[in-house]
Amino acid sequence: MGVEPDFDPAQLERYLGAPVQLTAASGGQSNPTWFVRCGPRDLVLRKKPRGATVASAHAIDREYRILKALQDSAVPVPRVVEMVEDETIIGTTFYLMDRLDGEVSETTDLPDLTPPERKAVHLDAARVLARLHALDWAALGLANFGKHSDYYARQVRRWCGQWDALEARHDPALDALAAWFAGNIPAEAQSTIVHGDYRIGNLMYGRDPARIVGALDWELSTLGDPLSDLAHWSMFYDLPPDRMGGVAGLDLKTLGVPNRATFLETYRAAGGTNAELTPFHRAFAMFRMSVILEGITARAAAGQATNDDARAVGALAPDFARLAEKLLSSDTFQRP
Repeated sequence: MGVEPDFDPAQLERYLGAPVQLTAASGGQSNPTWFVRCGPRDLVLRKKPRGATVASAHAIDREYRILKALQDSAVPVPRVVEMVEDETIIGTTFYLMDRLDGEVSETTDLPDLTPPERKAVHLDAARVLARLHALDWAALGLANFGKHSDYYARQVRRWCGQWDALEARHDPALDALAAWFAGNIPAEAQSTIVHGDYRIGNLMYGRDPARIVGALDWELSTLGDPLSDLAHWSMFYDLPPDRMGGVAGLDLKTLGVPNRATFLETYRAAGGTNAELTPFHRAFAMFRMSVILEGITARAAAGQATNDDARAVGALAPDFARLAEKLLSSDTFQRP
């Protein structure tokens, strides 16, 4: 099996009533994910990591709920099987879903595709995001999936609070950014379903034709400002290839990767929000990623990391803080 699971497969076999073959899914730093072959069926198991975790993190139940709500929507998602809250089976709560047939790339330049395929996948990602933001969340039974107002005020409190909760506080830049964001909340856009981690690495694509076949990893989904998803996607235009697979510095035209403006135009033409994506939105995406990466560093130090490269990934946190500072470099941003 390569990587050994942190649970007893025999317990899962007893629960499912059949032998299983487990393969660790690559990518991701949060919820451990396993491919499960059970008889003729190919499933995916998503579980919480063992050990103490930051409050509100690793929200397996929220992932399951949003996936179930989106099953027959215009947004492609895996078909869920069941949510299992009995922690005696594998030590944590988990859910099962059908395994999709497609490919996932952790780098935004999609190296295995041709330029026309890259363009098609990126533009389809823009259209899928627009369709997500256009969904009627109340009609989908998600009226209590999140609060309906003050999204960025709540996000600032949440991520500043998570930064405060981390024991390894060694970056004054994050302290300064936290203080600045707390005092500069922007005007509110409409409330939509937001994915929370919308990036190429969380999208599965097919090649015949080249298109998105599944949006994955909904742990951070909620109701909120659609600009947050756009800011998160936009972040990878500012990151070089050695920083989480960004495309800064690459020849996008030759690669066939649409630039930021073309992505936004395609998204808006497909019915997405026309609200302006400002430096605040883009910088806050960077700040939030810094806090997430600091959390990965803390889990690695505690022996709770999901992937072997957790320490290396977590070490990127200061880079994101610097990028946030750069985006906000004006007279309005002053370190306290």
